[in-house]
Amino acid sequence: MTDARTLGDRSLARCPVSHDNGSWSVWGNDEARRVAEDPHVFSSRVSRHLSVPNGMDGDEHRRFRAVIDRHLSDDIIVPLYPDFEHIALDVYGSMGDSFDANVFGSLVAVRCQSRWLGWDAGYEDELLAWIADNQAATRSGDYSRTAAVAEQFDSIIRRIIADQPGEATAALVNDTVEEADGERPLTHAEVVSILRNWTSGDLGSITYSIGIVAHFLATHHSIAEELRRCDETGDTRALDMALDEILRIDDPFLANRRRTTRDVTIAGQDIPAGALLHIQWTAANRDPRAFGDPDAYNPEGNAARNLVYGAGPHVCPGRTLSTLELRAALVALLRGGELTLVGHATREESPAGGYAAVPVTRVR
Repeated sequence: MTDARTLGDRSLARCPVSHDNGSWSVWGNDEARRVAEDPHVFSSRVSRHLSVPNGMDGDEHRRFRAVIDRHLSDDIIVPLYPDFEHIALDVYGSMGDSFDANVFGSLVAVRCQSRWLGWDAGYEDELLAWIADNQAATRSGDYSRTAAVAEQFDSIIRRIIADQPGEATAALVNDTVEEADGERPLTHAEVVSILRNWTSGDLGSITYSIGIVAHFLATHHSIAEELRRCDETGDTRALDMALDEILRIDDPFLANRRRTTRDVTIAGQDIPAGALLHIQWTAANRDPRAFGDPDAYNPEGNAARNLVYGAGPHVCPGRTLSTLELRAALVALLRGGELTLVGHATREESPAGGYAAVPVTRVR
């Protein structure tokens, strides 16, 4: 099996848009941005299940995106950073001198998410087990396994909602959405879908992202030293830009789906109406036409074309949240001393991204 990053590089080298097994893949940076920024031609209504707001278009998406943005505003998220940093430092302190960075990442992801949403610590072991189950199901490519794991997560969410949820979750449960004649309460199904979108994808993605960051620090010691100095001087902008660039080089957010609403031509490929497309973010973020050498670390130079958080109306609303969680983990890794790999890190196999394991040791 081939890992997703290598597969994307090879596919992009052949063509920026390809057709295989009944669907289309958009590998190029310009082409991915075009699809993401044109919801009139490339619809997000691709799932058979309720997906708020990812599976919505037009005014429906606007109305539900307004709900999401209220709960992910900087006014709400930014004050949480000191707690995120404390969590990451505490987790790092509990690791031995040698550890798997993905284990560190999963603990940081679950505890930061639980802090934000006000979830009881009693759910931690169940959420950690779910991350492992979800990664295994994704790795298998078996739809029945991924569906079962999705239902398992929905069950956890329903119990949390019923079990005196914390302030942030309760605020969502009691929120309203705009309708033609005013406002109406969110339905239970909509609340569950929003919480699923916020957490089920984010827990795994943050885990993989922290593993990628740790691997980068362990294999780029001079850059790690530069970032350590940025942390010492409080240059959080430089830390955040470094995170964006590290994840551009090795993007664990693999793909999103769209469906064409009319016949369209992309990169010389004639795509019919009703066709399913996959925006291949990992490949798009490594397009030599956009970045030159895709492995060259250049945070400032590559920022304008970086698609780690997507583009268009569906650009990730949780960018601030994810960035602060990742910054907290980065700070903990930098302050803990120099990292080196123990043996070799193991890449995940497509259709998963990032690393299955990142064994590291620290030199204090």
